[in-house]
Amino acid sequence: MVEWTHLPGLAPYGETLAAMEARVAAITAGTAPEAVWLLEHPPLYTAGTSARASDLTDPDRFPVHVAGRGGQYTYHGPGQRVAYVMLDLNTRGRDVRQFVCNLEGWVIATLAEFNVKGERRAGRVGVWVQRADRAPNPDGSLREDKIAAIGVKLRRWISFHGISINVEPDLEHFAGIVPCGIREHGVTSLVDLGLPVTLADLDAALLHTFPRFFPEVATV
Repeated sequence: MVEWTHLPGLAPYGETLAAMEARVAAITAGTAPEAVWLLEHPPLYTAGTSARASDLTDPDRFPVHVAGRGGQYTYHGPGQRVAYVMLDLNTRGRDVRQFVCNLEGWVIATLAEFNVKGERRAGRVGVWVQRADRAPNPDGSLREDKIAAIGVKLRRWISFHGISINVEPDLEHFAGIVPCGIREHGVTSLVDLGLPVTLADLDAALLHTFPRFFPEVATV
């Protein structure tokens, strides 16, 4: 069984990362079950393994942490649901691309619970929404905003990190970085889209849709 845990308050990044490292080691050793942690962080920026210094446009705004996950710069803060997903891909298939695809599918299915159409985009990891309510791009195409970020790391095929979905964060806090290195698109949240969704609402949807993409697996 995958163990779900809600971390109360604003989880300090360094301490949480260390606890995740310890949990992954225990999963590897067979002494702890797979886990999903639901939490919020205080305002901060994290740098993935592909982060470019030029994409940190305001380095003094919030603390900056080297995350060790894939991807570039991202923001975490209150009103954003972070889900750290620690799963054993030794039993779920050693396919990194499929794992990321499943994470995206999980987010898209969760957003659909609130009648939000999340979409994938080639070359852009994460989940996007079209903004018919906003002025179109100069070429006439619909504006697209990012609503969820995905960044993962694997060690001995055990996953670290996971997803973050914007419920009601301060979107101005993203201004200190180029989120995920993408300059031509913005960010949004469920509340920014006009939906009165709470973190508790989102958590219930995440739990409900999770088994579609990460079913329980038999272990020996």
